[in-house]
Amino acid sequence: MIATSVRDVIAAERSGADRIELITGMVEGGMTPSYGLIEAAVQATHLPVQVMIRPHSYSFFYDRLDVAAMIADIRTVKRLGAAGVVLGALTPEGRLDLEVMARLLEEAEGLSVTFHRAFDEVRDVQEALAELEKFKQIDRILTSGGKPNVLDAVQEMKRLVVWSQRASIRILAGSGLTMASLPAFIAETGVQEVHFGKGVRLNGDPLSPIDPARIQQIKEQRYESAKTDA
Repeated sequence: MIATSVRDVIAAERSGADRIELITGMVEGGMTPSYGLIEAAVQATHLPVQVMIRPHSYSFFYDRLDVAAMIADIRTVKRLGAAGVVLGALTPEGRLDLEVMARLLEEAEGLSVTFHRAFDEVRDVQEALAELEKFKQIDRILTSGGKPNVLDAVQEMKRLVVWSQRASIRILAGSGLTMASLPAFIAETGVQEVHFGKGVRLNGDPLSPIDPARIQQIKEQRYESAKTDA
């Protein structure tokens, strides 16, 4: 789940979350948090902390100055002891920027890597999947199936899950999931991992505190769904 503060991190762990995506600027889609926040978050939890590596919210295209900042951020994330990074890079034409990805992944050696929702803006999904599969460091793709709301992309998510079953990359579904929609969504798509941000906050407001009861209910629903499918 998404955390934007140490308070979020502590609440998430106490409520049963499995992993933390640490960001700042949730309303803008998430950017790299401060070094002080990263260090404090890592020290506050036993959960794996995945840190967003995104220098701005303008686009997923990065010039040489952006890339230099991202490399510096990855180095600091490693030094501060986080478990992984969340990143992605596209060309202005909507293809994976393979050169930038290679440079970032070289720096991220030894970390868990999630390719973030830049995936939902690629021009050719099959091409992107084939290219991502070559990067063995990437273990997850965070996606809403190319739609603003993942609940509108059930068929697309089903296809991604089928692809992931032969690949080494897991599909992490996010954007628009709710407690009410979760059981049916899991049953229809077969996704094994889900990602929550504002859906676990009071009144669904991205700027409000985490509601621990929502995380606990989501965990229970996921368990029941898995038990039913078994």
